Amino acid sequence: MEWLYEFPHMNDDALRTLKKAIDEGFRSFTRAYGDTIEGFFSPLQHFLIASERFMTQTPWPIIIMIILAIAWGASRSLKVVLGCLVTLLAIGYFDMWDDTMRTISMIFVCTLLSIAIGIPIGILMSRSDRLQRVVNPALDVMQTMPSFVYLIPVVMLLGIGKVPGLIAVVIYAIPPMIRLTNLGIRLVDKDVLEAADAFGSSGWQKLKNVQLPLALPTIMAGINQTIMMALAMVVIASMIGVQGLGQPVLKAIANQYFTLGIFNGLAIVGIAIIFDRVSQAYGERLQKHREIVHG
Repeated sequence: MEWLYEFPHMNDDALRTLKKAIDEGFRSFTRAYGDTIEGFFSPLQHFLIASERFMTQTPWPIIIMIILAIAWGASRSLKVVLGCLVTLLAIGYFDMWDDTMRTISMIFVCTLLSIAIGIPIGILMSRSDRLQRVVNPALDVMQTMPSFVYLIPVVMLLGIGKVPGLIAVVIYAIPPMIRLTNLGIRLVDKDVLEAADAFGSSGWQKLKNVQLPLALPTIMAGINQTIMMALAMVVIASMIGVQGLGQPVLKAIANQYFTLGIFNGLAIVGIAIIFDRVSQAYGERLQKHREIVHG
């Protein structure tokens, strides 16, 4: 019966050797290819810096007008626009404007990147059951992995800074984008696809003119979820140098500054509500338009 007590410790040496080999292998890979990988992500860094510079250096009334115009264009709701205005003025009044603009620029770039990567993968998944069976478990792992774990490989590869944080946020936030793109295209009515085939549409024409427009409300739900998850990750990414509202929250935790943490936390909640209401309202408008077209 001794093996019952020895089991957890029977392979300690073998396990230690395996862990050491993996760590050494990853360090060797980082030393050999770290600079190359960093160079590959250089355009992304320039884009992120340009976005951040635009948001922080443009006069605040212009930024507010741009955000309100986007909110009105997406929602056509005075209530949503007024809510955005009050939230942004409160953020400015409590001296959190620059950090908020940095966070918004980070979320903007993360969302664009997630859309650029997630939609093509979702389209491919919708066309192949085999690919869906391969990708779904990977997405399950990405969504259940503790968010702190994402910081380890990116820091080892790229060090501390904006780009490693951006990559960690995208990896954490992209699964809903992929899943809901796949789901939206698969839910397109088969009769509509048969009608498109009857009119002699090619595969690309069917995707561009039928499947994507009809799947757009579901894809918008994916974008909404991606934005929410990216905002949740921004505070954690501040641990590796991502500037924005996350850093004051981290500082508040380290130094027990209650009001600093609460105010910046509420600012994150405020911009989360703005993104959520605007994207949801746009998705609902698309859904109504789709129902009218089908009706």
